[in-house]
Amino acid sequence: MKEYDNTNKGMLGKNLDRKTDKHPEYRGSINVGGVEYWLSAWVKVAGPTAKEPGSKFFSLAITPKDGLPETRPAPKQQQPVTETFTDDDIGDIPF
Repeated sequence: MKEYDNTNKGMLGKNLDRKTDKHPEYRGSINVGGVEYWLSAWVKVAGPTAKEPGSKFFSLAITPKDGLPETRPAPKQQQPVTETFTDDDIGDIPF
């Protein structure tokens, strides 16, 4: 018997363990390109400036199942500016 291929497929179900508004209303899993993720969804209502104010939509979040954060390059740290000025450098600047 051939094994079912879940690649690029997922599912959501009602979150029966929801305790606060920060917890997702729906939970499930999704496979993207052969990598498994947890999928969370919240039902939101579009604000007054939206194309269709008051309409409902899903807000989604994914988290890798391996528990590790997504691999992203660390933000570059800016080097402090260490310039030295003399009186001649600022002599013509009006204050």
